[in-house]
Amino acid sequence: MIELKNITQRFDGPRGPIDALHAVNLSIAAGEVFGIIGRSGAGKSTLVRTINLLTRPSEGSVSVAGRELTTLRADALRGARREIGMIFQHFNLLSSRTVFGNIALPLELAGMSKAQIEKTVAPILDLVGLGAQRDRYPAQISGGQKQRVGIARALATRPKVLLSDEATSALDPETTRSILDLLKQINRELGLTVVLITHQMEVIKQICDRVAVLEAGRLVETGRVIDVFLQPRHEVTRSMIGDVIANELPPALKARIGERLVAGRDHLFRLAFTGDGVGDPVISETIRRFAIDISILHGQVDEIQGQAFGSLAVLASGAPGTVAEAMTSLRERGVIVEELSHV
Repeated sequence: MIELKNITQRFDGPRGPIDALHAVNLSIAAGEVFGIIGRSGAGKSTLVRTINLLTRPSEGSVSVAGRELTTLRADALRGARREIGMIFQHFNLLSSRTVFGNIALPLELAGMSKAQIEKTVAPILDLVGLGAQRDRYPAQISGGQKQRVGIARALATRPKVLLSDEATSALDPETTRSILDLLKQINRELGLTVVLITHQMEVIKQICDRVAVLEAGRLVETGRVIDVFLQPRHEVTRSMIGDVIANELPPALKARIGERLVAGRDHLFRLAFTGDGVGDPVISETIRRFAIDISILHGQVDEIQGQAFGSLAVLASGAPGTVAEAMTSLRERGVIVEELSHV
């Protein structure tokens, strides 16, 4: 559905050219909810704006639904952009227009008749839950409702792709959840491909099928959300997952564990498991089978896209060879085992 090939975005800086994006390659399938995450300045907003060529890349190509946008003339590009809706962190509503009027604006600009506009906008109002607010003005509705207007306006042209650039970052947690539920509903009912830009891993966890992680303009990790949570491969990914899943040990516990690890008989591991494995007594069975001690230091069980997910920090004590055999046994049972070299 969306193919980004070797996307580089270069800007002029006071000391010469600066690459905001470095040869990014990304493939997004039709109908999926895809997340792009990174810390501030990672290049994620620049990347999403290349999808509809609001920002034209310095190098590389952009294809959406089989059309290479970077080769289109201006009039053809305008037509292609109508199939790509976009919602923003700031709602950008016209204060002098009603809810209905804000949603209808792109249709008016396209020359659609009043009857056609009514026929198009009315069901969208119901879809986003704003039927009762159609004649209100932006000053008369809440922040969450304003964002629903922004979503409805993006849907008015019946796009195939919906881009969301930090659309929930200005909202409270409860409103954020309701907006994400709405986006998932739109994805399911309309079959839209949704691309979410966010700096919040909680947003990725709640709604996305796959995720790409950006750091300093480079794509450092990508994969299914559940797989990335189970086995993050890049330090920035581990850090951002730590904002959601408690992976870090409390400072006092770190100090005590550090003293025990120096002796060499104890080993610190992170165990991650999902699905049916969450309810299996694998740790107690491992303790009995290998006659080792395993202390659970820290962790939690959560849910990602309807799948149970568990992450534990454990201290294993016993003969080094026996501990290694025990960890191999856990891996054979589907547990992700990572020995931590630091605390």
